[in-house]
Amino acid sequence: MASGLLLLSACTSAIAEQPSLQETVTTAIPTERAIGTPIGTAVVSLPQFTNSPSPSVTPKPLTIIVENTLTPLPSATSASSLPIVFPTEGATPESAWRPPLYPTPWALSPYDHFYFARPFSVNVVTWPIADYRYGGIFFRPEVVHTGIDLPADVGTPVQATGPGTVVWASWGLFNNAPDYKDDPYGMAVAIRHDFGYKDQPLFTIYAHLSEVDVVVGQVLEVGDVLGKVGTTGFTTGPHLHYEVRIGANDFFSTRNPELWLAPPEGWGILVARIMDTYQRPLLSYAIIVRSEATQRAWIVKTYGGIGANSDPCYNENLVLSDLPAGVYQVNVPYAGLNNRLEIQIFPGQVTYFAFQGFKGYNTELPPPSGIISTPTP
Repeated sequence: MASGLLLLSACTSAIAEQPSLQETVTTAIPTERAIGTPIGTAVVSLPQFTNSPSPSVTPKPLTIIVENTLTPLPSATSASSLPIVFPTEGATPESAWRPPLYPTPWALSPYDHFYFARPFSVNVVTWPIADYRYGGIFFRPEVVHTGIDLPADVGTPVQATGPGTVVWASWGLFNNAPDYKDDPYGMAVAIRHDFGYKDQPLFTIYAHLSEVDVVVGQVLEVGDVLGKVGTTGFTTGPHLHYEVRIGANDFFSTRNPELWLAPPEGWGILVARIMDTYQRPLLSYAIIVRSEATQRAWIVKTYGGIGANSDPCYNENLVLSDLPAGVYQVNVPYAGLNNRLEIQIFPGQVTYFAFQGFKGYNTELPPPSGIISTPTP
């Protein structure tokens, strides 16, 4: 059995708090910027993916050229002395209601790829377990979480998040050994989707199932039931472990599912890259995100290291999805300073920022490499 780079448990371990410090506040207020304007034609058509090196149907591309420039990061400025204390975050509040999702595929900018629906029916409202987001490290430094964990009762139907063909429906996915019941994924289903991304195939993974209701080779549409939530494999409680894989159906090829699942209507996504002054990523680093409207606080950690793959456009190491549109305050403690940034979350869009140690914040998107083509309807 391969070692490292995978953790599928859903324990209730708390996020370790960083020490409270007397800190100097640095404030950076970005100019309000929308990556895209929500319009009725925001839904894009996806190219069909086949076994050939390129899609069998070539969509008419919308070519977007982005200048390879980046606004310099501002220097930090000091203000009044203020202590920072990380809030004690309890369980994620449960709600009987969530806005309906945007239709899939959903993309308001050439960076976006919200191609997948949620793996549960609309009456099952669930959010990723805060302590078990993508890229987290838990019991050993070399063990990285390669998906997100969605809590649900045993027996809850699990649905395909996009159309495609079942390529795995058994035990043993991690070890590529059907019927191997000591596999960490437990009973799992893998789907190869009918569409790809940048000429690469896309796969989604559904693990820890109590039963599998599909067979290899079966064609599924979005919303088709493929199994039921369970506790098989390496897990301490009922939940669905969900992954998105690009290029190959293995755990080295995962991406953060929160950048692929369509957001609820009126809600958005926060994406960030947290670095030290020398542009080195800060690993497993906790920041605070607080809603100005409700004062609810989220503690979010950056990716833990090897095994967590950033999006090629955002090059992020932190994602927090399903945020109602509005104004939020971000706090990044660094070297005794509490660095504060006010941001705005826009409906159906990504809000991006970078933090670079003593150089502070930057809210400009990173330049993409070359030209990006986005499929048009």
